[in-house]
Amino acid sequence: MRSEDRLRLEGLAFKCIIGVTERERRMKQDILVTVEVGLDLGRVGLSDSIQDTVDYREISRRVIAAGEASSFQLIETLAAHLGRTILQDFPRVEAVRVEVEKPGALSAAKAVRAIVVARRPGMPAG
Repeated sequence: MRSEDRLRLEGLAFKCIIGVTERERRMKQDILVTVEVGLDLGRVGLSDSIQDTVDYREISRRVIAAGEASSFQLIETLAAHLGRTILQDFPRVEAVRVEVEKPGALSAAKAVRAIVVARRPGMPAG
């Protein structure tokens, strides 16, 4: 990323079909998502105008809609899908970090979480 600036949305909640087993795929399951988008916030820091940033309400709506409409076996795949969706739909976003959490996936753990980082082509890591 060119910038260290970030917007973070924590605990976006929705239900979707997710899982490998037939039992898991019978009904929609709870998913929690945290999204961190990297973008240059320098201009908006001076302008205080939504036109100079991304609307986090729209990011939230898009993530929830894409998640609810999805049907994947793996949370890793869901995380990658959501990352691609954000980069596609929000041109100001330079990079995105998506954490997908599946509460209760294991009886011995509070949750299982997959973390995916996606960048626009040509954007350096970091």
